[in-house]
This record gives sequence, structure tokens and C-alpha cells, in this order.
Amino acid sequence: MPKKAMEQLTESMFYVLMAFSRGEMCGIDVAGYIERRTDGRVLIGPATLYTILAKFEKEGYIRETAVEGRKRTYTITERGRHAYVSEVDRLCRCLGDAAHAEKEGGDSNA
Repeated sequence: MPKKAMEQLTESMFYVLMAFSRGEMCGIDVAGYIERRTDGRVLIGPATLYTILAKFEKEGYIRETAVEGRKRTYTITERGRHAYVSEVDRLCRCLGDAAHAEKEGGDSNA
């Protein structure tokens, strides 16, 4: 059965929402936050970032708060905050499942 759009966030999408959960930002601020937060492990290029921003704005996860020339500033909405918290919860459950499986050891097919 196919998943609904935006049901699970990609890693890049997750980090973009994480950035906005810290406050209003423009795209360059978001990219910088993600690079710092992940110690450079996750780098988001402009094309990916602006595609995500457009998708998030369309889905109502963020809204534009200011425009200064080409610089656009956004803030997270309640819907976006809910999506972020839901994804954090899902990822924590995944990690819990992995930790439990490691404790069990052996062949999991039995």
C-alpha cells in the first residue's frame, strides 16, 4: 500500500523542520543550522532546500513571514510542529525497536 505524501519525512526534510522549530529563518540560515547541528554530515544544497521549502509551504508546515529582496524568511506552523514532533516520536520508536532487537540477539526469524 503506498504511503501518503509527507507521512514520513526524508532526513533533509526532518532537519529543515528541526531548524524551524528553533525559530524564524531564511534558507541560508536553515542550511547553516543543519550543517552545524550535524557536524557537516548532512549538507543540503540550494535546489533541495528550496524544493523542500516550497513543499512545506504548500502543505502548510511553514509560512512566509518576511521578504527582503530575494531573501524570504519563514516560520513553522502548528501543522509543521506536529509533523516534526510526530517524526521525532516515530524515529524514537525505531531506535527502541533496534535496541530491543540487539538485546534479543540471535536469529529474528524464529
